[in-house]
Amino acid sequence: MGVVMDARVNSGRIPIDPFADEPLRCAIDIATSAVPAKEQFDFYRSWSEGLVDLKLQQAAGPSFHARQRVWQLGDLALMDVTCPGSGYTIRWEHRKRPILDHWLLNVSFSRLPEAGMSTGKPALRSLALPDARSSNDSLFVALLLPRSLLPADPSRVEVGDATLSFLAEYLLLLHRSVPDLAEGDLPHIVSATANLFTAALMPSNDNPSAAHGPVAAVAAVRIAQLIMEKLNDRDLAPDKLCRAAGVSRSHLYRIFEPAGGVSNYIRRKRLLKTRDALADSADRRTISNIAEEWGFTNASTYSRMFKAEFGLSPKEARELGWQGVRHSAWLSIDRPIKDVGNLGNLLINNSLGLSPSSRR
Repeated sequence: MGVVMDARVNSGRIPIDPFADEPLRCAIDIATSAVPAKEQFDFYRSWSEGLVDLKLQQAAGPSFHARQRVWQLGDLALMDVTCPGSGYTIRWEHRKRPILDHWLLNVSFSRLPEAGMSTGKPALRSLALPDARSSNDSLFVALLLPRSLLPADPSRVEVGDATLSFLAEYLLLLHRSVPDLAEGDLPHIVSATANLFTAALMPSNDNPSAAHGPVAAVAAVRIAQLIMEKLNDRDLAPDKLCRAAGVSRSHLYRIFEPAGGVSNYIRRKRLLKTRDALADSADRRTISNIAEEWGFTNASTYSRMFKAEFGLSPKEARELGWQGVRHSAWLSIDRPIKDVGNLGNLLINNSLGLSPSSRR
């Protein structure tokens, strides 16, 4: 790692984004064929753990052949899922105490005998609101957007059929374009998509049912913001966060489980703050002073944690930063999230600012 980075600096080549031309890769690509037939539906159900509850109401056989692919688009997630279709009826229901409150736009398809694929009516849902339905779809394509995209209560949002059809067409166009997208296209795609949906989902002021109070869902992004506000508080602890966010300790731990726990998340955010300071040639404080500002009082422990996180020592990081190499080019791109696991964890990682694209 160090040899490669030294070579970049010595040769005078400062990469803005070495991965910009790489094809967009799946963050998740998983199929039930990986497990025995009798375990396949349970395996499929685990893919949505933490988001929705699934129940198999009708099955034409013991197997359940399905595949899920997810592409990470900044804070958004694009997904397609193939299912057995006819002969298999699935009931899905939003969780009563949701951890995530994302918007979900989906278009479903059913395979008809001798008639090809039939397109179902597109649907826009909030995972924070109660919802349940049964289906025997063969394929569905979905886009998940963070709740923070809109400041309004989801119960206030009304979308007409024409707007919904337009958003569905955009979703399918985006899905068809995936094979041609590169990593460098993401900032433009994410910005355009977020702006489009923000404009389309402006809340209606004519909905009197909107005055029934906030949705009882805990958004990971809200707690992440609280942490950032109190990051230099050395006494920041789970109990203090629970009181500030109004959540239980178990709920807090559940939200931060994909990040390795809330303490690990706070430590990493503090390391990132020191990384930014070290890379700033205008900041001439000693490394130990910078570390102490963010709660790292033991120099050797701090150095060890920094190197474990970024692959460089604090001293090496400072040298590269002062030579003009942007830290986004040498401290972020080589640290992808390990073992995302399932869609729920991926969305939580997005909300907490842990996705590779959000760290660039």
